[in-house]
Amino acid sequence: MTNLLTSNSYNSLKADRIQKLQQQLTHADSYAEWKEIALRLDEASGSQEWKLDNSSPYFDAEVISHRLVLLRKYRQQNRIKDLIYILREGLTYDIANICHPMLFVECFVGTKKIIEDYVDEVSRSLEHVAMAPNELLSHAEKIQFFKNCETAYGQPALMFSGGATLGLFHTGVCKALREQDLLPRVLSGSSAGAIMAAMLGTSVPEQIDHVLMGEHFFSEAFHFRPLSSLLNFKGGFADVRYLKKFLMENLGDLTFEEAYLRSGLNINIAVAPYDSSQSPRILNRFTSPDLLVWSAVLASCAVPILFPPVHLTAKRYDGEHTPFMSNTFWVDGSMRSDFPQEKMVRLYNVNYTIACQVNPHIVPFMQSDEARYRRDLLSWPQRIFRRQGKVLLKGMMDFTREQIGAVPQVRRLLDHGYGIIDQRYYGDVNIFAHYNLKHYFYMLQNPKPHLFMRLQREGEKATWPKISTIEMHARIGKTIEHMLHAVMREQQKTQMIASA
Repeated sequence: MTNLLTSNSYNSLKADRIQKLQQQLTHADSYAEWKEIALRLDEASGSQEWKLDNSSPYFDAEVISHRLVLLRKYRQQNRIKDLIYILREGLTYDIANICHPMLFVECFVGTKKIIEDYVDEVSRSLEHVAMAPNELLSHAEKIQFFKNCETAYGQPALMFSGGATLGLFHTGVCKALREQDLLPRVLSGSSAGAIMAAMLGTSVPEQIDHVLMGEHFFSEAFHFRPLSSLLNFKGGFADVRYLKKFLMENLGDLTFEEAYLRSGLNINIAVAPYDSSQSPRILNRFTSPDLLVWSAVLASCAVPILFPPVHLTAKRYDGEHTPFMSNTFWVDGSMRSDFPQEKMVRLYNVNYTIACQVNPHIVPFMQSDEARYRRDLLSWPQRIFRRQGKVLLKGMMDFTREQIGAVPQVRRLLDHGYGIIDQRYYGDVNIFAHYNLKHYFYMLQNPKPHLFMRLQREGEKATWPKISTIEMHARIGKTIEHMLHAVMREQQKTQMIASA
């Protein structure tokens, strides 16, 4: 009886400590504070024991263990050629499935110890190759090796969804990632997300922190038109001239090519032709180098009903503004291509994506990774309901199209609805907002300092739990990048000494 009482008392104290730590985690003011509390919470909850247990249905621990032993052995014995061979053999960010989302839901910080050790060892081995004496490996051979590694490993992309004023949440995500040096160089955005991507992509690197302070976001971007104009069927509810003025003032007269040369960031803006029979597009320095960024963003923000469809504007070689595909009107990209993942993978060799979702009609239906990847019997009803619900909605729209689809406005509305339902709204890592009724009143408010601060803070707090995962995914890629630059600098230094 005494042992039972002692056990109950211990469990009660443990539960009380966990509850207090969870409350402290909610009120953390910085990522450093959040991480310190999260580590204590992992220890108190017993998650550290899970880290030390290699058994898991989600990755192949045997493959990782074998490669870890070989990498350590070759590095310690300075067998550079063998080390290069084994590194090349497994140079993919999710080898043996080590980046499966379910490996990052058990702990607040980190994952299985063997996976952390493996990523650490790959990084150390890459550094060892970079520092190898020239007698063993020349500068030219090192540069070629790391360039090949860069191609094989790929790079991440960050995707911003639409969401009107709620898109200020994206600034918090960017702020949290930038503070940890984890902001990708490939960005995509649609609607409000297009504004975020363009704000970053038209700024010099030194200005980005200033941009994320929010001063440039405070503007009368939304100005609703009088009822008389609406009754005359002229345009949408909002006056597009105010949004256009805001974009031109903040994004300047830069084309996509000029924006890349200025910022070093690859920005991609999702747009869709007003004619829904045509496919949506992403606009960037490859597909439309001469297109003005503000024009692309204006088109991506042209939410049907709220704003009218718009034409695109390009800048000719002599600086003259000219129409871009002059016979086509364009609308909001998020209607049919909120996250253009497949196209970016082909263009930029993307290995994983970070999706930042704030669309008010999507967020309530977003699932956590744990809920999405559950396969137990109790999860079946929800999975069947979600899957069949999607099929039913498509069927209803198909039936409506058959009955009254001859009316152009109805058909266009159905096509947009079909596009919304049929999209993929998840990335490999997902950061999404949590809404209450107040958020829906924020949607079409013009950005003001208090609203900016609130939504940015929400974005930061939503990002902190994902930073550990993103760090794990990014570390090897960043090591490859840093080592390539280090070897190239060393080669330049050697050549300068030789020519002196």
